[in-house]
Order: sequence, then C-alpha cells, then structure tokens
Amino acid sequence: MLVEEHSFQMEIKKIAWQDTIPIRHKVLWPDKPPEFCHVKEDESGDHFGVLVQDELVCVASVFIDGQSARLRKFATLETHQGNGIGTTVVNHILKELSAKGVNNMWFDARESVTGFYSRFGFNVIGERFYKGDIPYVRMGMSF
Repeated sequence: MLVEEHSFQMEIKKIAWQDTIPIRHKVLWPDKPPEFCHVKEDESGDHFGVLVQDELVCVASVFIDGQSARLRKFATLETHQGNGIGTTVVNHILKELSAKGVNNMWFDARESVTGFYSRFGFNVIGERFYKGDIPYVRMGMSF
C-alpha cells in the first residue's frame, strides 16, 4: 500500500520475518545479539515493513490467534521517528485485522511509549514488569 499523506511517500508491505531482524536489533535491543530479536512464532506471523525511498525504516509483526492479535517487535529507525510512520502503520494494521474478523489486539509496550498507543484507544492492562532493566506494561484494546 502506497501512502502519500505525509510530506514523503511511504510504502507499507508484507515482508519476510528475516527482513525484520536488522531494524528490531538496531532499535529495540542493540546491546544484544541479533538472534535475541527473533521470536519463536516468527514463521507464523504477518510482518509489515515500511519503505521510504526504497529504504526499510519500520517493521511490525502481528500474530493472530482466532479473533485476537498480538503486536510484537514494532520498531522504527530513530532517524524516521516522529514523522507519522508509526501512526500510519498502527492504523493500517488495525484496518487489516478488522477486515480479517479480528476484534482484539494486545501487546507488551515499553512504558516510555504508552502515550503513543493510548492515542489509538489502547489501555494499560495490569502492572508494570521488566524485560532486563526496561519497564513494560501490557496494553490492549477491543475494536
């Protein structure tokens, strides 16, 4: 899908899970080996990539289980953050999930980005927890 609602063009498309690893690694866990950014369910997920001028700048993985979906490993290169790419991706994923009959999405979010997800209607579910020394919360929404 080609999106032109910003001052630049971006393309959102399905990608292979292997193509998500470099951005996951660079953005989410740069101090860990790249293998740390792989999740065992990767082979069964839907993986989205955003290209800006043919450069992969954002990735997100979605794992559907019945009418519920889990978002995992959503990452945008720092040089492209704050440009609306993440917002466009979340809206795209929600629209696609809804078309597939999915009516609930949840994920573990770094506490530092809960404000971003709250703008879409996601709510914190439960208490803070840690992955390493990074605080997380579970967030979710029915739609």
